[in-house]
Amino acid sequence: MSSTTTWSTLPVEMKLSVVDLLDFHDVKSLSLVNREAYSCTVPSIFRHVKIPDYEALRTYLSSVPKSNNQYVRRLQICTTNSAGQMLAPSVDNHPITDVVAELLAHCPQVEQLTLNLAASLHRSIIPVFRQLKSLNSLTINHCGDEQLAPLSERLVVAIAASVPSLSRLSLDRITRSALHAPDLVGVYPFIPLVAGDEDIPDHPLLGSELRLPSLLRLPTLRKLRIRDTHLGDSQWSTTPVACALEVLDLGSCYHASPEFNRECTERIMGNVGHTVDEFALNTALTPQTFKYAQHNEAPLKRLRKIHLTPLFPVGNVVDTLSTLSDSPIEQLSVQCYEDDVLDICSALSDFLSLRAERGEQALYKHLTEITVKTVSDLADGLYGPFALDGKLPAATTLPQECAKAVRELQDFLRDLRSAGEGGPTSASAQSSSAADVDIEKPSQPHADQAPVEA
Repeated sequence: MSSTTTWSTLPVEMKLSVVDLLDFHDVKSLSLVNREAYSCTVPSIFRHVKIPDYEALRTYLSSVPKSNNQYVRRLQICTTNSAGQMLAPSVDNHPITDVVAELLAHCPQVEQLTLNLAASLHRSIIPVFRQLKSLNSLTINHCGDEQLAPLSERLVVAIAASVPSLSRLSLDRITRSALHAPDLVGVYPFIPLVAGDEDIPDHPLLGSELRLPSLLRLPTLRKLRIRDTHLGDSQWSTTPVACALEVLDLGSCYHASPEFNRECTERIMGNVGHTVDEFALNTALTPQTFKYAQHNEAPLKRLRKIHLTPLFPVGNVVDTLSTLSDSPIEQLSVQCYEDDVLDICSALSDFLSLRAERGEQALYKHLTEITVKTVSDLADGLYGPFALDGKLPAATTLPQECAKAVRELQDFLRDLRSAGEGGPTSASAQSSSAADVDIEKPSQPHADQAPVEA
């Protein structure tokens, strides 16, 4: 005789397993059934918390039971106000710091943390990060006015160095400290600088050297992204590297010239490039990169993935890819605006033609995929481990002319691969050739792709 098991008779562990399989909207519906159902859904509801502004942060702290924060794994906090203004309450009285610290202190299991800061936090926030032993991914974005409310590199480095298991770090619009850049004070092009941050305490590992290059001394760091930040500190090329960086994403400083940004990128790559597997570029590269090498092992010898961001100059595609052509590159990803697709495909074809004319096959031995993705704005231009969300929006059809350009590029790459193998393309290669070059265009995400807001 068969027996029927009802939901109420299931063990708690099994109920939690079932809830884990539901999408968020179904979880919310289940939570409204009764008190027991709500208790089972709390871990899922609070797994990913997104707090959109300072007022919402205060409301969250006053209305959500502190015990629920033990379930938070992904946390996103923004400190702008609800009107969208960039300036939040004064950091001198640090009310923002107090509420951020209070929330973080009750999130011991958080693994991914994003801080969108309208202004600097007070230095008293630093000890809180020492307690976040599960935190491995930290993103700090400055969304305020860099002249009126800068976010000091000293504070950011002190925070990052305090996280015990930090492996992934993403920084946007971090301001150099006058303490570490006295040569920039009052000098054209008048790079924004922070003064008065000498009171940030020394770090046990880094001491008083709380400058951006000191991030290379963090042994657990594997993925580093820095955008819209001045990278002109000469110590980027001399700081001892204690980490084995696998992914490096370097942007440019909008206050500096393209040539200066290129030199900064080359200097950093010369110091850390011997371990990098994946590299995202905003600026062009020249063979000068190899002259900055600080290690016996040449830089970029492990490089397998290259990403060109929407800001990368199309006119430098050929030169930069030629510079990197001795690396064992397997994947080349390009993000651009829809209007630039034809120019990008033309530049990539020119590069492949140049390599073919020279009879150099090193690149073709490893390159198996070229991906072109269009973006609507720069916020979409985040790759791989630094993507905004793990779920990508569904691809939509591009104009016929653009699709044709991609197909021609695909055919060209496949022919070169076939020639490099010394024979006609095999049936298996033909059947998979559609994956060699792909193009995607963003579309509006579905409802179930949106992050949960709590």
